[in-house]
This record gives sequence, structure tokens and C-alpha cells, in this order.
Amino acid sequence: MGKPTGFLEFTRELPKKRDVSTRLHDYREIEQPFSESDSQKQAARCMDCGTPFCHSGCPLGNIIPEFNDAVYEQNWEYAWEILSSTNNFPEFTGRICPAPCESACVLGINKPPVAIEFVEKSIAEVAFAKGFVKSTPPLKRTGKTVAVVGSGPAGLAAAAQLNKAGHTVTVFERADQIGGLLRYGIPDFKLEKWTIDRRLAVMEAEGITFRPGVNVGVDIKAKDLLADFDLVMLTGGSTVPRDLPIPGRELTGVYPAMEFLSQQNKRVAGRDVAVDHRGVPYGNGELLATGKHVVVIGGGDTGSDCVGTSNRHGAISVTQIELMPMPPKERADSTPWPHWPMMLRTSTSHEEGCERHWSINTKAFIGDENGNLKALRLVNLEWKNENGRMQMVEQPGTERDVPCDLALLAAGFLHPQHEGLLSDLNLERDERGNVKTLNYQTVSNPNVFAAGDMRRGQSLVVWAISEGREAARAADTYLMGESMLEAKAVSMLATA
Repeated sequence: MGKPTGFLEFTRELPKKRDVSTRLHDYREIEQPFSESDSQKQAARCMDCGTPFCHSGCPLGNIIPEFNDAVYEQNWEYAWEILSSTNNFPEFTGRICPAPCESACVLGINKPPVAIEFVEKSIAEVAFAKGFVKSTPPLKRTGKTVAVVGSGPAGLAAAAQLNKAGHTVTVFERADQIGGLLRYGIPDFKLEKWTIDRRLAVMEAEGITFRPGVNVGVDIKAKDLLADFDLVMLTGGSTVPRDLPIPGRELTGVYPAMEFLSQQNKRVAGRDVAVDHRGVPYGNGELLATGKHVVVIGGGDTGSDCVGTSNRHGAISVTQIELMPMPPKERADSTPWPHWPMMLRTSTSHEEGCERHWSINTKAFIGDENGNLKALRLVNLEWKNENGRMQMVEQPGTERDVPCDLALLAAGFLHPQHEGLLSDLNLERDERGNVKTLNYQTVSNPNVFAAGDMRRGQSLVVWAISEGREAARAADTYLMGESMLEAKAVSMLATA
């Protein structure tokens, strides 16, 4: 390694964040710029640990010690070459990944782990700034055509890899812009959209065709898609939200979290939030938290994003409630190193102002005489272990109504949309409602593959990229009999 004693000399430091009082008035990214010398110090903390468990902690199998070493040596072009060999979009994961690699860092056993995510972002930004990110169209085309349906991280990764293999790739997206979850799910204060546009420009220069505003299954029928392309790759995501079918669900003021978040992304982009790209009204009209008591139901990342957005809207109060018990503040015994730890996490949105409560169940939505939401009926829970299974028990005397003008349902997603394309293709689904595959190839049609949340269920962006890459390799092998695309190394954690 470049500096064997670096982990003894330098402490873990992350980029400073913009002041809360300032950032609550805009949607720009929260982190302030960090110098190349600061990145060098953080990379120097990577120790010569012998067995780099960080490789296995990363769903992409990123070659982390090697790119850390290159950053320490200030060989940024080589660092980019190493990183981009396993990750198509480090500029995204360097901003929004929860960094499971860091929880598997050997240094993290008794010291703060290496700031791997920050180093990754640094490499990507230096690479774009110095011109290392270049379009590299394939030297030869195979004559095979592939339709990728869905332009989220899985779809974009699959498209990039299949194009690299020489296939002619067209990406279809039903929204008015390319990017899927990256574009219309993640707030700009976490991922500004110029980062997506910058990458799409490279992909277009490499020969990939993007067709936004095309709802495959409606605008293009499934039979026509199969007739026009040699292979179809489904990467439409897990889009059906988990609902809360309790009394008062129909009241005005109760909405899915993703509709609320997508609208704000459109506002930031200067697009109409009340109509689609064809000018047709959709959804529940304009959703704003301004001047309202907001309760976010669900304690995950989507709920956190709703908190940050509501604060920027100027909500009177923001509360986030979670059905499950409060996680421990330190790594739980049930998730020892090097596994992803079960522990309490506080996001930048929480730091901006939010009440958080755990072990809370929502019993009913309470409305006024005009059908508008005015309160939630909540009750405290106690979780008990009964025959090895956790069971929730309501605590007597804790039921109460709390003021609420806007309730955002952020309890996750069930499965992909079944109506339309999946039904038309007559694809078999697994017990969770996801597309059933064998090595990414659907069990119903050999010319149809699936990847990402549509195949494995709701997950992380980094897993979606991994899925897209692996599915592309499987599809390339099916089309050509073999594949020269990179294969991901087997995880030590998966085989331990």
C-alpha cells in the first residue's frame, strides 16, 4: 500500500455539510467540495489488511484497496480505470449508497472505517473534471438488437454493458425523462440531476438510443417489442407501493411518498407536476407540505427523503413514525462484523429537524366534515418474542389522535406493476410478485430477461447496478454463446 501507517496517522473525515439554515432554502447537494489532498489522506487510511472484506461487502465487488492506493499515489487516471471496471456509475453510488463496503472494512473492527464512499465520489468527480471519462463506442457491432425497458440504475447499467458488448441498445422509459428512480425518486439535495445528464451524454455518444415518454405495453405492445428486438431486458423497478388500508385511507391528505417526492423533483427541473408529458392530468394534484403538520409513515430512506423535502417546503411540523422498535445505537450482536449492521441511522434530513418515534402503529386516518385529513389515530406497540417470532402487542391506554394535514406513506414497495407489459408477456411471477427468472432469464420466455428491483424486489441502487451488469452478461452469453463482459467475483460473505 502507498502508506502502510496511514490508518494510524489520519482520522476519518467526511466533507463538511452546508449549514442547515442555508440548505433548507434550496435543493442543491448538501456536501461541500473536498480537496484532492483531503481525498488522498482518507485513501491513505486503507490498511494492508491481507483479506479485503470490503470487496465482499460491496454488491459490485469494487476493487477498493487498489483504487485507494492509486488515490494516495495521486494517480487519478489509474484509480478511475480500476473503479470503472466494476462500477458503471460511481458518481451515483458515491453520493447515495449506504456503503455496505464500509461496514465490512477491517479497520472498522476497532476504528472508524475507511471513507470508501467519499473516495469513490472523489475519483468520479476528478475523472470527469480531468477528461478521463470518455465515450468508447464498440469497435464492432454484433447485429443483435436489445430493448431495455426502464431507465433506472439497473436499466442504465444493463444498457451500458450490452452496448459495450457490441449490441444495438434502445432504452425505453415511460416518464418524460431518462433516469427512473435516480431522476424521479431521489431528491436533488442528495443527487443533483446534472450528474445524470452528464452520464447520459456519454452513453448517447457510445451509441445507446434513449426513448423517454414511451410506455411499453401501452404505446408499444409486447408482441411488437418481441418482434422488433432480438432480446428484451425488463428493468422497470418495484413500483407498487405498500398501502395502509385502514379507516380514512380515502381522505384528502393521504398520499404515497413517491408521488410526493417525484413531484418535487419535477418542480426543481421546471416541469409541470400536475400533468404528464402529454398534458394529461394524473395523480392527486399538486402535493405540498407548506404550512402543514406532516407525518411520514415509514422509517426508511424514502421516509427520510420525505422529511427533508417537507422541511424545505416549510411544514409546521414533521414527524416520522416506524412500526418496528428503535434500532440499537451501536452494531447489534445479531449483525456482527463484517455484515451490514442493524443499528440506528440518522440522515442529513433528520438533522434538519424531525421528531422520530418507533413502535408506533397507525390505527386510522381522521378527517373533517369536508373529507380532509386532520389527524392520525396512533397507538404504542410492545414487541414480544413468541415461539421465535416477534409479535406486536398494542399497549393499553396509549391510543391517541395527533394533528396531521399530510400523511405520506413510505412503507416500501411490494412488487412491479403486473398490469400491462408483464401480463401481456404472460410472465411467471415468484411468491412475492416479482418476475421469476433463472440466471436473469425469465422462466416464461427465453428472449426476455429481467434485472433489478423488478426481479429481486425493492433494494439499493448499488444492487440495481450490480443486477444490470450481471443480467447483461447473461443476456450477452445467450445471444452470442459466450461473453467477454466482466464477471463479478463470488462474495466471501455469501459463502462464509
